[in-house]
Amino acid sequence: MSSSLDKLKALTSRLEEKLEQKETVSKPPKKEVTQTKKASVEEPVKETSVTKKASASKVTLSSDDVRKENVVRVKELYEKLKIFEKSPDFDKIFIYKAMNLSGIGLKEEDFGEVREGKYIQIIAITYEPDKNGKKKAKNISLGYFGKAETLDNTLKNEIIEFVLRWRYEKAFQNVEHYKDLIARVETTSDTLF
Repeated sequence: MSSSLDKLKALTSRLEEKLEQKETVSKPPKKEVTQTKKASVEEPVKETSVTKKASASKVTLSSDDVRKENVVRVKELYEKLKIFEKSPDFDKIFIYKAMNLSGIGLKEEDFGEVREGKYIQIIAITYEPDKNGKKKAKNISLGYFGKAETLDNTLKNEIIEFVLRWRYEKAFQNVEHYKDLIARVETTSDTLF
């Protein structure tokens, strides 16, 4: 049985492949070619389950497709993990500035490790003005899942997947925001965008 974590790793792999493809497409052509350079042999693309699927169906996944699939999965997890009990409007979960986990490691060195004796929670972070009008970080619990020792492995993977997929969508939204800002700036014709 394929776990949610495996699915998330596959999604991350797809994103990396798309970013690599985008980088190669968006790189400006070199203006000067020296004759002393040896011709490079193009390395074959790693074939993953995603690329196999895409080539089998003769359809390439665009970043829009990846994003749509991600949002669909975030919504499924939003309902499955009962996040709607604390944040009833799905579209409004993206107004939070950040999202984190309490009790489960998300750093490279402790990814997926449950911290014994801790309680598992999905924490949303927002900034609200205090009584002096100064912005202050506020943590909001979106989901409480009990003690770390009692957490089911499948549930743990779904919690991790929800947070990572939420962050992934938030990253897409940030990219859109910056593209819009760049479009508003007068640029010369030799820029990348």
